[in-house]
Amino acid sequence: MRKLFGTDGIRGIAGDVLTGELAFSVAKAAGQVLGERGGRVLIGTDTRGSAQMLETALASGFMTMGMDVTLVGVIPTPGVAYLTRKHQYTCGVVISASHNPYEYNGIKFFSKEGYKLPDEVEEEMEAYILGEKEVDPVEDFGHYDHNPDLVKEYTHYLQSLCPHHLEGMKIALDCGNGALSKIAPYVFTSLGANVFALNTNPDGKNINADCGSTNPTIIQNLVLSTGAQVGFSFDGDADRIIAVDEKGRQVDGDHILAICASYLKEKNQLPGGVVATIMSNLGLRKYLESIGVDFVESKVGDRYVLEEMLKNNYVLGGEQSGHIIFTDYNTTGDGLATGIHLVEVLLETGRTLSSLSDQMVTYPQVLQNAQVAEDKKRTYQENEIIMKAIEAINKKYQGNGRVVIRPSGTEPLVRVMLEGTDVVEMEEDVRVLVRVIEEQIGGNL
Repeated sequence: MRKLFGTDGIRGIAGDVLTGELAFSVAKAAGQVLGERGGRVLIGTDTRGSAQMLETALASGFMTMGMDVTLVGVIPTPGVAYLTRKHQYTCGVVISASHNPYEYNGIKFFSKEGYKLPDEVEEEMEAYILGEKEVDPVEDFGHYDHNPDLVKEYTHYLQSLCPHHLEGMKIALDCGNGALSKIAPYVFTSLGANVFALNTNPDGKNINADCGSTNPTIIQNLVLSTGAQVGFSFDGDADRIIAVDEKGRQVDGDHILAICASYLKEKNQLPGGVVATIMSNLGLRKYLESIGVDFVESKVGDRYVLEEMLKNNYVLGGEQSGHIIFTDYNTTGDGLATGIHLVEVLLETGRTLSSLSDQMVTYPQVLQNAQVAEDKKRTYQENEIIMKAIEAINKKYQGNGRVVIRPSGTEPLVRVMLEGTDVVEMEEDVRVLVRVIEEQIGGNL
């Protein structure tokens, strides 16, 4: 089990959990495990005030390992993945805590191929970070340089994704005071769109502050007040997106997958199927089946979505939260690229986003947490009584509903979700199942 790395790197309150000392150790460990003597590292950040402190510590750690460092400054996570792969850096590093408040920060890595690191590689790095293994000494130190022109290069790449001129199109944006604050309005304006943008002035503390993808009301209101055809809201590091249709209704990642899958299939550009997670709405599976597209299920986390995509040679996958991956374009989720692709679908089909989104029917979901013993939260599948209770509910719903059980990665909880058509019935069923789980593996046992 990993002790420091979560589903998306190392994350914690900057200066408390995530200190400069820890960042220095992380860089040295990465240099040992990933590094090549004389290797090169690309480091990018979001707009948090703690970014420079961590950037300096990471750069020092890598240089201690004899690696040269390029600091690119503020750039979306997918920009680091793209540039790492294109310019053949030994690895890329992003300093960001995604959608979390400014007090938090994080460190995540991309391999030279632009992919997030496998669990086993992160576990090996942890052994060096925690002192279980010793880092090899080096004789020559590395150097660093600043290259903000790489941000321009990534921006030009995004512009190249749109084959249309967007003259006359109204697009609303909530940039969340994050990494896309300057890039997103510029890209859409340069393509000819009439852009209405909010939260584009980061000050180090206002990233995700009552704005961005976790606060969709802002972009919904902006769309309605401006008469925009579409609205996009981004998280702090811009690897995911929430869209809003012209009626002000939220279009989540499941609906985006449905829209893009249908469009790509009609163009014969969707080999195989689509990968989504166990938390994706049952309506996505039903819709994909209705248009003859295979649905492949992965664990929660965009890295696991990508693993299944690569395994099956699929080109489209993602999460309900708005991480959408097009492997024809990048090796990780890219919020702005996804928005550009949605605009392309609107223009190519001549349809509104609401009509495209309504093709997929969303099944109601009911979620409740079961309080369990920390050391037992992953043992529910070994408990016969719990498994029989789950089986009974699945049988009762007969394919028009399902149970999803997911142990929390950070708390002594088991998350219990039911999907179906009758919310009242689902609420009762989830209460019963939570009670069974707590009785069997609860913290008081």
